[in-house]
Amino acid sequence: MPKNLTGNQIRKEFIDFFIQKGHKFVPSASLVPGGDQTLLFTNAGMVQFKDVFLGTDKRDYTRAVNSQKCMRVAGKHNDLDDVGRDDYHHTFFEMLGNWSFGDYYKKEAITWAWELLTEVWGLDKSRLWVTYFKDEKGEVDTDEEARENWRLQPGIIQEHILPFGRKDNFWEMADTGPCGPCSEIHFDRGEEWCDKADDPKHVCGVNSDCHRYLELWNLVFIQYNRMSATQLDPLPATHVDTGMGFERIVSVMQGVDSNYRTDLLLPLIQVVQGLVGDTDAERDANFTPYRVIADHARAATFLIADGVVPGNIGRNYICRMIIRRAARFGSKLELTEPFMAQVAAKVIDIYGEAYPELVKNQATILDNLTREEQQFQTTVESGLSRLEDEIQNMQGKTLSGAAAFDLYATHGLPLEITRDVLRERGLDVDQPGFYAAMEEHRIKSGAGKEFGPLGGEKAELYAQYLEKLQEEGKLGEKGVSYDPYQGEVTQTRIIAIIKDDQLVDQAYNGDSVEVVTERTGFYIESGGQVSDQGQIVTADGQGKFAVEEMRKPSAGMIVHYGKVVEGTLKVGDDVTVGVDRKRRQDTQRNHTATHLLHAELRKVLGEHVRQAGSLVAPDRLRFDFTHQKGLSAKELAAVEEGVNQRILDNYPLTIAEKKLTEAQAEGAKALFGEKYGDDVRTVKIGDANPFSYELCGGTHVDETGEIGTFIIISEGSAAAGIRRIEAFTGRKAYQYIQQHLKELKRTAHLLECGLDETESAVKKLQEKNEANLKLLAGYKKDTAKQAYNEAKSDIRTIKGMQVLTLTVEDSNSESLRELADIFRQEYSDGVAVFANVTADGSVQLVVTAADACIKQGVHAGNLAKAIAGAIGGSGGGRPQLAQAGGKDAGKLKDVLANIENYL
Repeated sequence: MPKNLTGNQIRKEFIDFFIQKGHKFVPSASLVPGGDQTLLFTNAGMVQFKDVFLGTDKRDYTRAVNSQKCMRVAGKHNDLDDVGRDDYHHTFFEMLGNWSFGDYYKKEAITWAWELLTEVWGLDKSRLWVTYFKDEKGEVDTDEEARENWRLQPGIIQEHILPFGRKDNFWEMADTGPCGPCSEIHFDRGEEWCDKADDPKHVCGVNSDCHRYLELWNLVFIQYNRMSATQLDPLPATHVDTGMGFERIVSVMQGVDSNYRTDLLLPLIQVVQGLVGDTDAERDANFTPYRVIADHARAATFLIADGVVPGNIGRNYICRMIIRRAARFGSKLELTEPFMAQVAAKVIDIYGEAYPELVKNQATILDNLTREEQQFQTTVESGLSRLEDEIQNMQGKTLSGAAAFDLYATHGLPLEITRDVLRERGLDVDQPGFYAAMEEHRIKSGAGKEFGPLGGEKAELYAQYLEKLQEEGKLGEKGVSYDPYQGEVTQTRIIAIIKDDQLVDQAYNGDSVEVVTERTGFYIESGGQVSDQGQIVTADGQGKFAVEEMRKPSAGMIVHYGKVVEGTLKVGDDVTVGVDRKRRQDTQRNHTATHLLHAELRKVLGEHVRQAGSLVAPDRLRFDFTHQKGLSAKELAAVEEGVNQRILDNYPLTIAEKKLTEAQAEGAKALFGEKYGDDVRTVKIGDANPFSYELCGGTHVDETGEIGTFIIISEGSAAAGIRRIEAFTGRKAYQYIQQHLKELKRTAHLLECGLDETESAVKKLQEKNEANLKLLAGYKKDTAKQAYNEAKSDIRTIKGMQVLTLTVEDSNSESLRELADIFRQEYSDGVAVFANVTADGSVQLVVTAADACIKQGVHAGNLAKAIAGAIGGSGGGRPQLAQAGGKDAGKLKDVLANIENYL
């Protein structure tokens, strides 16, 4: 019998088991993949180790274990459609995994998996089935090594070892790159679990597409590098990547028939049940909304804890969507008030020990959930009403993507809710059309495309270069020595030059190449801070290379990209690698200022503020942070003043290397979307009680006084729930001040006043201008009335109606409307067209018709529209009064002369 364990105990036993086998525990990465723009969310345990497999990173450990937070709500891995319909799909889930980076391989991975499941956890060996890879095309070798290792496991039933092909038992990261066979472990839950018993052709079995056999664990053996669709090259080192569905193993060990009845999710359902007042039988008879709410509340809680707040695009859209979808399912249970914060509190209670970020951000989580529910309640009724109208007008059974996007953009109704409503009625929605409309809107609004291509395409090539340099004794085990913190000048030697992906011996004036040196002090772009620039100069001063950018194409390889600007560079040259000092200093000022800004925003606005992205460049800084509304002028002034006060106080910076766990325990803030190793660099600003303490690999000033001045130049929205501040420091701030001071001096000179009198002088000028405008407006009205009185003698009688046309020079629409009112009072059977030609040559029109004329069929709006069309414009209005405009003033005279043609 399996051990009787809670979900938290199962997670801990898994981790402890592999720690005892020499693995290092690596905490879960954020749901936002650090530095990876190819993924919306972390969707598998291997994501935080992807750089290791791609060859762009190395770790100081070769065995790892963790429980990774995952989200699957978009793209290839999208489980959202099935959430609520069954007992085992989730948007958020945990993946237990153990890893080997060129260390142990199939024998150990298989042996330990069997030991944990059967000896430690006590699962029935007769109910376990395992698979290995056998290529149905016969092009890739059968994984006999895995098969033989499974055959040796104590108590395994030999007939339970089965071969499967590429679909089930060959793992690939992408079309090219690391890949290999895999071996799955399945658990037989019994005949009663088969959901296809009514199908006479169905035969229960592993991978037979029924619910009887549950996949628990996948052991991936990475041994190839796919070069093309047909070429697999053996990797120099083999790796193990395993993933066990945490919710699945908990359901098996706790002996329940649903992931939602484990102690991970049932308590959340019971919170909702208590609010609704259902009995257990009533709850189970209507279990779908309970499952959706439990799943979505858990997912939203973890998302917000990782800095993803409700919004309109990308990750923020997903957060908003799952909250609103859960709220709609809550309405099906007749929950009319915000309720998700109560469910989230239970999530934090259950998961808080394993994931302390939940406890740390509890107030932010609960506040965001409640606010989003309240906002949705104010929009959902109109959105669903509009959807009903769309349903009534549908020609077929599929709602167009454009209509679905309009429901979202205008009424806040996410696609997934629209789809739910339609499917409840046997209808559907054009989902590709929705995303196409959203993409078009995003690009038109300037947001750009969301995600780029998979990185690391040339990692293998640069890894080969590294290996060659190491074999030649030019580089040590760790590759190029990298230290951007010990000064701007480094004496070193050129060990490689790369041109057009080829190693060359020398580069000539004008060549664009990559230069590799034994060591470098140039900063490589990361954490929002841009790369250093500078020069590489040969010892004789004859060869000079302008460094434009720094790159790290693979682990251990760091290249200076740029152009030879003088002479020749050769492999073996002794050189001075010099960072552009002024540019570095400007960048450092901005980077330290972002830390001050972060701290001051939390002080002024509240502890909910978290960094959500940044750019640190020499000419400016940009800082994105979570906050629901724009800052008032008073708040902005307080933030700017606070940062400048910290600068004036000239606080020292304390920078130290620490273990990640130690730094986090001390309260150091990890930044949104960043990836951290076991050893981290910490930056404290302040004295014994620092007001800023962050994890940061960037370069900084020694004391805050070096920043000089901090000036906020803009504050605005970066996305829903995300604000953005841009600012200047140091030299750029001084230039900004000087520029505006010069403008102020010129303005004071024009106003003939002192600098400190400029504001009052401008106010006086405004008052004088307003008085003159009133005089001018009165003059225009008087002139218009005079022109009107003179024109009355030219009134024509057309079809029994008194018709007046008048072009008033130097007038405006207000004067024209006033003339129209006077005309209607004086002529009970009249029609008038008043026009004004503006200084830019455009035409303003006002048309009026008396009631008697309206009875004869005249409509001022139609008449205005017809006249405007003839002069290149448009307009319209009511039968009595209408306005229009046009661009072709040259045609106006003829149109008014022949007004009878338009009546």
